[in-house]
Amino acid sequence: MKPYAESSVQNREPILSVIKPLFAKRKHILEIGSGTGQHAVYFAEKMPHLIWQTSDRAENHAGIKMWLDEANLLNTRLPLALDVSKDQWSEKQYDAIISINCVHIMAKSDVQAMFAGCASVLSRGGLLVLYGPFNYGGQYSSESNARFDLWLKERNSFSGIRDFEWLDSLANLGGMTLQGDYEMPVNNRILCWEKV
Repeated sequence: MKPYAESSVQNREPILSVIKPLFAKRKHILEIGSGTGQHAVYFAEKMPHLIWQTSDRAENHAGIKMWLDEANLLNTRLPLALDVSKDQWSEKQYDAIISINCVHIMAKSDVQAMFAGCASVLSRGGLLVLYGPFNYGGQYSSESNARFDLWLKERNSFSGIRDFEWLDSLANLGGMTLQGDYEMPVNNRILCWEKV
């Protein structure tokens, strides 16, 4: 049965409004944590100039392939096996990388591995784009985010909403500088770094 996430439908238009201009002059996009595959087919259809490379852990590939097969778009690619801490990163270079709602469900060591991997496959001038909830100065941006963080940690102790400052330091270590911080609906943000 084809997987489905209602949140992907709810957040795709706001995300598109931010990434469409960011990706206007890009070509090869790597999506880390493609999940169900819904975002991949939606964004690839809306931005046909892009080659959209999906990726995820192997257990999610079947569902992603269902969405890709049904959409039958020329500019999507079958998922790469990518567990950010365990799998070999591609030697291919990308103009941009996007990851949606992933860093708060990853262990901190995986987040660190993801930033290091992104730095290795991003071309100069390439963008790293993250969508999700983030803390600033160690503080929650809303009561709903505080409740969400508690739920995440009850589900998996290694999960949790990450501090912007920590993520920015990881980006800086990888030679990336903050390009933008965009307010999104439901107390989410889009963070964008550029590889210099």
